[in-house]
Amino acid sequence: MFEYFIARRYLMAKRKQAVISVITVISILGVAAGVMALIVALAINNGFRTTLQQSLLGATAHLNIVEKQVDEGIPSASSLADKLSRLPHVQGAAPTLYGNVLISGPAQTLGCVLKGINLDAATQRADLRKILKQGSLDALNERGTIIVGSKLAQDAGLRLNSRFQLVSPQGEMTPFGQRPSYFTFRVVGIFESGFYDLDKTWIYASLADTQRVLGLTGIANSIEVKLDDPQYADDIARAAAPLIGPKLIAIPWTEQNRQLINALRLERTVTIVTIGLIQLVSALNIVITLIMMVMEKNRDIAVLMSLGAKPRQIQRIFLAEGLLIGAIGTALGLLLGYSLSYLGDRFRWISLDEQVYALNYVPFDPRWTDGLWVAAVAIGISLLATLYPGRQAARVAPAEALRYE
Repeated sequence: MFEYFIARRYLMAKRKQAVISVITVISILGVAAGVMALIVALAINNGFRTTLQQSLLGATAHLNIVEKQVDEGIPSASSLADKLSRLPHVQGAAPTLYGNVLISGPAQTLGCVLKGINLDAATQRADLRKILKQGSLDALNERGTIIVGSKLAQDAGLRLNSRFQLVSPQGEMTPFGQRPSYFTFRVVGIFESGFYDLDKTWIYASLADTQRVLGLTGIANSIEVKLDDPQYADDIARAAAPLIGPKLIAIPWTEQNRQLINALRLERTVTIVTIGLIQLVSALNIVITLIMMVMEKNRDIAVLMSLGAKPRQIQRIFLAEGLLIGAIGTALGLLLGYSLSYLGDRFRWISLDEQVYALNYVPFDPRWTDGLWVAAVAIGISLLATLYPGRQAARVAPAEALRYE
């Protein structure tokens, strides 16, 4: 195909005007910079979404059955959990009890969320075992034992096997009002989910101990449902509606974390639009490069047309040249983008404040599917940039161009 051959020669040949070569290099680097920046930005967005999702779903349920209005807890929670376990894609369902308590540790007293789990539920045991950093999950069967988050343990001054006072606001009624209840617990485990808010504020105990602390014997205020695929959470929530009745509601994890998910989705859109402007700048560079090349190669184009080259073939020469610039820049950008993303995630180059971002480093998750559409867009924009210069080249009149030669 002689159009491609001539385009390659034009691109690589030494120029009479050095500025054209410089602009060509700038065009290639512009395409590469845009592709690299977009790949890295998308990898960061994917990394945040994946890491936060794994951290959340590693410690929380895919679907929670709760009361629409806080009342006396969920009646017959165990039998309802058995019914929910028979739904498709459900790995397990178990009653759970949540409550707000205070931990009085050696360092300071802190508020936290006490979660009582059913130790007979395989899914709840498996989830907690995945994030357990120190200690034993089996020790939670003993009365008066608890597992605390790593950040909470650090702030309260708690260590493995240390004892502390747990203060429950649901205490005894006296003539002077309600008095808090105090319970002595022993730390048998420390967990670290990777999600700052959970590690900072959550503690786990057996369901029986939690009911004792909160003064709610035989009561559960939530049923946690674990699925084989979190993406089915919305479908299972709709399927569970007839089983749970009008007083209860099924809340999927996507609904519980809607603000976070929407923020990440909006950030992805803004990132694509903002960094995509770099591709438009590189397209303008390609237009300038090809226009100047048409001016420089005006006589060569006239000779080709005199030898029988058709205007459509002349136009394809410059289309091929724009395609070469876009392809070289895209390949270079993909190589740099994926290399930086891999190294950034492996060596954790960028640190974060956990209290603000919930993570202590910027995670990178580059995906090959992003590379496909980013490359397609970059090359597509490069091709569009060739339309005007190619049309101008095809309009060169051989007689006018060669009159004074």
